[in-house]
Amino acid sequence: MRELILGGARSGKSRLAEIRATESGLRVVYVATALPLDAEMSRRIEHHRARRCPDWGLVVEPLDLAAALRRHAAAEVCLLVDCLTLWLSNVLFSGEAACQADAGEAICCQHLAGATQALIDLLPQLPGHVILVSNEVGCGIVPMAALSRLFADEQGRLNQRVAAACDRVTLVAAGLPLTLK
Repeated sequence: MRELILGGARSGKSRLAEIRATESGLRVVYVATALPLDAEMSRRIEHHRARRCPDWGLVVEPLDLAAALRRHAAAEVCLLVDCLTLWLSNVLFSGEAACQADAGEAICCQHLAGATQALIDLLPQLPGHVILVSNEVGCGIVPMAALSRLFADEQGRLNQRVAAACDRVTLVAAGLPLTLK
């Protein structure tokens, strides 16, 4: 089972993912993509950590998500990835894409293309239950800055590709889940 849970900021998507992971009845491994790079992010990470079951496993992987999923997936495991949005941001800034966008250049970043393709190729092959959390960023205005537009475009494309590879897709708004697929 592959599942994508989308929603805006503070929509309740992570909470729903945690509930579904618990309800899976499988051993849960939480795959975190965030790094505590500042005090605010540290507080956000702690908030998520405090809410999780203490017996859940934890894997922190900000960049090579496909490799982490391959390593930890098993028939008796539910992998909860929170979240694809931070992972994509990490990937954009670890390759050339962010610099290319800032410079007004066409985006030609093998790191970005390779990382996203590796995830998409891997998802159908994974055993067990995989729950992926991602922000839906396409409901607002088109950002003015080139880098922000690149991020919104890439997030939208990633969400579409992951949704196509998933068995179930849920949109969360105001804490209410709406099944899309």
